[in-house]
Amino acid sequence: MRPEPSRAAAVAGVVGPAAFIGAWVVGAATTDQDYSSVADPISRLAAVGADSRPLMTAGFITFGVAMPIYASSLRRAVTGPAWIAAVVSGLATLGVAATPLDRSGAVDTLHGVLAVSGYVALVALPLLAARPLLDSGHRALGRLAVAAGLVSATSLALTALDVPSGLFQRIGLTTTDVWIGLSATAIAAGRLDSTRVEPRLAAGGHG
Repeated sequence: MRPEPSRAAAVAGVVGPAAFIGAWVVGAATTDQDYSSVADPISRLAAVGADSRPLMTAGFITFGVAMPIYASSLRRAVTGPAWIAAVVSGLATLGVAATPLDRSGAVDTLHGVLAVSGYVALVALPLLAARPLLDSGHRALGRLAVAAGLVSATSLALTALDVPSGLFQRIGLTTTDVWIGLSATAIAAGRLDSTRVEPRLAAGGHG
């Protein structure tokens, strides 16, 4: 029996984050440049002239393409605007891939705007999904959504301070990516479906 299209699309929510994390882990471990995963941002691995640029750019593009596909399944499985945040994060990541660091001052500025936009969208994604999940009885995933959003938001705020920005960037992004993978797995397995929980929502008095 073939899986429903929305369930099949959910697999992108596992593939994208896995490719992104894998790219920066392998890139940081194999690059010949003076690079620190604690101090340096992930985007530095895709900078102009970096030997890790092809790998990290591929990670960005895979994530950027995968997120809107995952969003199509999230839209059917979880009510509310969380899916929009998933689309925005994917498109912003494609923009990051298209504006590598060290090309010019203007490109670096645009890169920063796109990177922050994508990060903010990732922070919003689980937080926007949390209430619909809790209301529909998916309490474990809903609580994890709240935790992931708060950890990611705190990490994003810390990157603006005089702290190891690379470390906190990775903590924030990885936390949200793990939640995306968990939600995608639940959708692919048929455990999340807004069409099935709506009657319970009505009975429970939730709008």
